[in-house]
Amino acid sequence: MKPFVKLIPILMLSFFIVSCAATGPKFAELSSSISTLPPDTGRIYIYRTTFLGFAVQPEVELNGEVIGKAVPQGFFYADRKPGDYEVLTSTEVDRKLSLTLNSGQVRYVRLDISWGFFVGHVFPVLVEDEVGKKEIQECKYVEYKKTEKQSEKKEPGDEPQ
Repeated sequence: MKPFVKLIPILMLSFFIVSCAATGPKFAELSSSISTLPPDTGRIYIYRTTFLGFAVQPEVELNGEVIGKAVPQGFFYADRKPGDYEVLTSTEVDRKLSLTLNSGQVRYVRLDISWGFFVGHVFPVLVEDEVGKKEIQECKYVEYKKTEKQSEKKEPGDEPQ
């Protein structure tokens, strides 16, 4: 009985770790079915390869709009008009990355983690296309669902017609 009792915490920890990882289809499996870029648009892939700090999963903002979460081994993407963008993650501190997106361009932003005082810091890093294409292959798609509170937020220009 004692060996079994010692195994319970290990099993619980394993279950917790697995439940924190992304669960959707891998990029390699999904990439052929991802829609092509509309004209005059660019795409930003945001992904996290590491499992380090698995419990730290802050929301990811693009120019102030929450577009996903920093889920270990997960990815998501945003299609946007050409322009300047800021990717933001926030735990104890805000970590920002500024980038320019051109028409037809695909950018890759990896979410890395570093140690913090109380909790780890997830920070965005712009990577070269070839690096991003290779690293994202095993990441799984993470669909982000806005909360009711986020859906109720009015954006500038969302005035009733």
